[in-house]
Amino acid sequence: MLITFIRAIVLYIIVLIVMRLMGKREIGQLQPFELAISIMIADLASIPMTDTGVPITNGIIPILGLLVMHLFISVLNLKSLKVRGIICGKPAILIYRGRIDEQVLKKERFTINELEERLRGNNIFNIGDVEYAILETSGQVTTILKPEKRTTTPEDFNLQPEYEGIAYDLIVDGKIMYKNLEKIGKNYQWLRNQVRKFKIEPTQALIATIDGKGNFYCQEKSLDKKKK
Repeated sequence: MLITFIRAIVLYIIVLIVMRLMGKREIGQLQPFELAISIMIADLASIPMTDTGVPITNGIIPILGLLVMHLFISVLNLKSLKVRGIICGKPAILIYRGRIDEQVLKKERFTINELEERLRGNNIFNIGDVEYAILETSGQVTTILKPEKRTTTPEDFNLQPEYEGIAYDLIVDGKIMYKNLEKIGKNYQWLRNQVRKFKIEPTQALIATIDGKGNFYCQEKSLDKKKK
């Protein structure tokens, strides 16, 4: 029992490292070769994890081999457009200038109902509002609405909105994010003074953030408050 437990931990760590080295794509954004490798890694890890009669190296070595294969294919994709087209495929235009391309639908084995479902996933409920719909190599559908159906932007009215920047977490669950403090050019004393305006200490804050406009937000830990 203990051996199985230890083997499971070792294989989990190996698989986790391999998946991190493969990149940060979401499951829905994986290319076909990446999905195939991910499935194979799961199968290879499960066998030595549960069967103590199988040497653990029988799972680790093939997994590392698949990682090497993945890195090799990734390099080929970067170097050659032809290889990229063969391995990953090419995007297909399902709707072109407001008209559904039936030939492309048939070629990609895509039904009208499936197309409508994907459009609803993009918050588009009327297929007549779509100017272009592109089936990406990852299987996702990217859409471009007709001009009259698009959401207006400040640029449409010749307006220049203020720069907003990004928000930084300064405290998370009572822990101070010193690197973020450095990025905004502040120190601990400044943070402490800001937090004290909410009548708490930094360690008592559940979260504290500051946005690009300098707006400071802070919330106290409710659990700490109840303990008092």
